[in-house]
Amino acid sequence: MPVSTINGINLSYEVTGRGRPVVMVMGTGASGRAWHLHQVPALVAAGYQVVTFNNRGIPPTDACADGITVEDLVADTAALVEHLDLGPSRFVGTSLGAHIVQELCLSRPDLVTDAALLATRGRKDAMRRHRDRAVRELHDSGTSLPPSYAATVRAMEYLSPATLDKDGEIQDWLDLFEVAPASAAPGYRAQLGIEMAPDRLRAYRQITARCLVIGFADDLILPPHLGREVADAIPGARYVEIENAGHYGYMECPDVVNAELLRFFGRVEETRGSGRAEEARA
Repeated sequence: MPVSTINGINLSYEVTGRGRPVVMVMGTGASGRAWHLHQVPALVAAGYQVVTFNNRGIPPTDACADGITVEDLVADTAALVEHLDLGPSRFVGTSLGAHIVQELCLSRPDLVTDAALLATRGRKDAMRRHRDRAVRELHDSGTSLPPSYAATVRAMEYLSPATLDKDGEIQDWLDLFEVAPASAAPGYRAQLGIEMAPDRLRAYRQITARCLVIGFADDLILPPHLGREVADAIPGARYVEIENAGHYGYMECPDVVNAELLRFFGRVEETRGSGRAEEARA
């Protein structure tokens, strides 16, 4: 992944394919490379140019261990779009990445034409506040959990019961979680410290970009009702809920997620094409 100085930090990114740009924003603790397992190939095959990147805190992007804010991440995303001269673009974000895209829709509406928001929220309820604090406390305690136990807890938190009940499939996930545990790096801790406003739903009524909100039916981290609230707040937003999918739904059910993304972007293109045709007839 190339690394450039963008918005005052070293930021790593990757551009794949040619065509209309889609910028993909990842969630807490994850590299933009995660999109390349399933979503990037599907989008590139459909004729899109896909931009993925590592948010600040995720190497080789700068760790910014002294602290990260949502505003920092939104500004980084906007600066990357301008650095690459993409112009108004389509965006896909998941979890923290979806929150970044939502805030970008408000602060830089000139850069966002369409936004697909996966596993998102517009407010922080009691359970999410408590979990976020607990995760930070566990990290700061220096406690090292046995790898198999940590992998088991992560699977039960992030995956659907439909996946947990498939012996062959879940074993692959458990093996992956053991060899790639949650990071102990300072940048990851800085991401864990990111605070969002208690309630942004009222603000999201001002979003003008076309939006698709995707909730995952078995998501324990950000349950689908929180995403539905975001869809209800954004004028004209469409909500889709995918069954048998947990917080990692974009990896558990990639074909379904990809189909929804391509349908959303395709409908947008058809609508714009019809609009141009109407203008030409006029």
